Amino acid sequence: MSNRVEILEATLNFIEEGVAVFDGRSNLVFWNSFAEAMTGYSSEEILLYQPEDLFDAENDCRNIDGTGSTIRTMQRIHTACSDGTSCLEAGSQTEEDQHRPALASMRHKLGHSLPVMLREKRLGIPLDDPLGKAFLFYPVEATDSLPRGDCGGDLVIERSQTDMEDRLDAAHHQWLTSRMPFGLLWMTVDQGPSLRKTHGKDACEEMLRTLEQTLFRQMKPGEVIGRWGCDEFLVLAHERTTELLLERARRLTGLARTADFRWWGDRVGLTVSIGASQAAGGKTLQSLLDGARQAMQASEYSGGNGVTEARVK
Repeated sequence: MSNRVEILEATLNFIEEGVAVFDGRSNLVFWNSFAEAMTGYSSEEILLYQPEDLFDAENDCRNIDGTGSTIRTMQRIHTACSDGTSCLEAGSQTEEDQHRPALASMRHKLGHSLPVMLREKRLGIPLDDPLGKAFLFYPVEATDSLPRGDCGGDLVIERSQTDMEDRLDAAHHQWLTSRMPFGLLWMTVDQGPSLRKTHGKDACEEMLRTLEQTLFRQMKPGEVIGRWGCDEFLVLAHERTTELLLERARRLTGLARTADFRWWGDRVGLTVSIGASQAAGGKTLQSLLDGARQAMQASEYSGGNGVTEARVK
């Protein structure tokens, strides 16, 4: 039996992803080598921690050794679940939801914020009486190298501007509280106004749906795309720098040109103009939106099919 346990632990330590395993009483019983390297916390330091000590929405200090000495625990997690609830709420997830990574924030032992993608999995059958839980997580920067279309199942299209506004508020709050990377791409379809005049609103709406699906299939984990205005989209991105955000925007302009939109048998070529605005300094959400909109208009006025960075204010 001991050999089997050693083999299992060696296997989990081999995984290039953080693994935290909790028993049926929610005590941490395993913390793999990758998790140690990511966070700076050894398994001995946080043995028997509860999930809420590691994954939640607030900072906290906990007594971990019973001697009165305390240390600052990792930054409690802020998730980006589609219904606004924490992915750690007992019984709040379907089996399908548990496989979807959620954007989260942990705090490294040295004190800095550590953005991660997090998945939760209940262990054992039946799921309503689990043996325990496992949490798997990896750094957000690892998503930079994902091939386009490798989405991890956590993609969202928000067709209501009100819902998209809620998403924006949540993402901006995450940036303010834990510096979760956050940027906006405001996108307009260059052919939208002329298509509406020549082919009518039905053709324009079909064009928007085609482009929306083309872009949606190539979103990264945690990204959100939503309608914004008449012929426009807003993409909520989590690139770590302005340079990466601009690179992401340029890739989306190229992707838009591949959209196969046809109307009455004729293929209509599509291009987009994008404005990119990265959260930094003391930018408010409104200043981010204003900057992205003005940058998008600059791309549009310069002939379309391009990307402009928002001016720093």
